Amino acid sequence: MSNLRALRRRVLTPNVRETQLETRGFHVKNAEAKHQLETVGVSFLQGYAYAVEARSADQAVEWLETVPRSFRGFAYEGAGMGAVMLDALTGSGKRLAGLLTGEGARHNYMIYVGVGWAMARLPRFLWPDVTAIDPVLRWLILDGYGFHQAYFKTGAYVRDPAAPHPFSWRGGPDRYSARAIDQGIGRALWFVGGTDPDVVAGLIASFPEHRHGDLYAGSGLACTYAGSVDEEELRRFAEHAGPHFPNLAQGSAFAVEARERAGTTIEHTHLAARVLCADRTPEEAARVCIDTKPAGCDGGEIPAFETWRQHIAEAITSRPYAQKGAVA
Repeated sequence: MSNLRALRRRVLTPNVRETQLETRGFHVKNAEAKHQLETVGVSFLQGYAYAVEARSADQAVEWLETVPRSFRGFAYEGAGMGAVMLDALTGSGKRLAGLLTGEGARHNYMIYVGVGWAMARLPRFLWPDVTAIDPVLRWLILDGYGFHQAYFKTGAYVRDPAAPHPFSWRGGPDRYSARAIDQGIGRALWFVGGTDPDVVAGLIASFPEHRHGDLYAGSGLACTYAGSVDEEELRRFAEHAGPHFPNLAQGSAFAVEARERAGTTIEHTHLAARVLCADRTPEEAARVCIDTKPAGCDGGEIPAFETWRQHIAEAITSRPYAQKGAVA
């Protein structure tokens, strides 16, 4: 059985070369940023491999918890993708459900994003049933889908920003799907731009104006969660955001909350919370997200997830510092 699991890992796991900046043609800011982003990729694939090779979800979680804290969330993201790929292969549906219980539940945001990665690679008839997933958080799946498309199909999704990419699914109103996907594309732009705030802002500027808010929200999440920027660069990125700064701050706050709930808060989390979340501590920024999360289900044209994002943006930028100091 161990040989079968090892074979399953080799067959299902993407090659690590796919995460190298040179392979992807992404911008290289400096050696430190390059190392950070490529370590993120390696951690993602490590988590993916754990999910498909482990004897059970419990064993996968045990292995995932050994990943260094800075990169553990990315490993859980990869595990989310791996679990869905394994479930599609076996027809069981047990690996994803198992990951989302126990210790893995603290990483549910990242696991949901990983589900979107799997959907990007599976035929539609093998997509997981998302109707059982929290109706507010299930939109994170499309964030993962958008990230995957921008990361691996950069020519179509980033270099040709006006190209249409119709999408529909069973997770809610399709009119919002494009916006959720844009949030994932914005997150990927942080990688495509090599964590260089000027390059990333330039990439966002190349998209139609009506998409900038969601793109900045995704980039705000990435610059907080993946990091590899100093205080001056964060402030410069906030300047670039201009009228979309509330979106940037919302994404940042969401990333802080994801790390706080998972117990993976690091030094950079404190920096980003202070600069982009109105001089808050990570605990305070996370509390904004927790306190504003709606309990209701989706209904109508505006999903509860979008209402949540709007409330976070409004609350997180309510301090004078967020309106002046953070973008000065």
